[in-house]
Amino acid sequence: MKVLKRNDKQTALVFAVLTGLFLILAFTNEAFFTWAFERHQNQLSWYIRPLFLIPFCFAAFKRSWSGISITVFLLLTSMFWFPKPALVSEQVQQFLELEMEYLTGAWNVGKIALSALVPLSLIALAAAFWKRSLKLGLSVLVFIAIAKMAWSVLYAGEAGTSILVPAIVGLFIGIVVIYFRFR
Repeated sequence: MKVLKRNDKQTALVFAVLTGLFLILAFTNEAFFTWAFERHQNQLSWYIRPLFLIPFCFAAFKRSWSGISITVFLLLTSMFWFPKPALVSEQVQQFLELEMEYLTGAWNVGKIALSALVPLSLIALAAAFWKRSLKLGLSVLVFIAIAKMAWSVLYAGEAGTSILVPAIVGLFIGIVVIYFRFR
């Protein structure tokens, strides 16, 4: 841990570059994009992804740039950590097809503004915990979860409801762990 602390900004930069390279690969290589989304059908990734916000918040609280950057990289790549499932519910498959369509479709000002909420909300979450405001941090965490659930249902309808249980479970665990750890 001392090595990370001593090289905090350099390590953060390395993982920020890796995150950028991952995003470039995902959006420019259709085969990789499809491969990743096939594995993202495994709902284990849906349950663990919200849990990455816990170490993200702790890293911000500890004012660790490297902790924040590493956690973002792990969060993004966790979508393909698990094998492609043998069986996929129709709702999950429909939702991910719509999400893939959203990501690969035409981008306009509205879509860019809506999508910008993701990094902006993570910046707000990090800033709240950086300032050591538990109340504000938990409020932002709840906002992130509600916004993801609302977008999913509004954008994908019935298929979007497939995200509700993993999001609610992740939010509940996140709130409990963060609240009791900071108390």
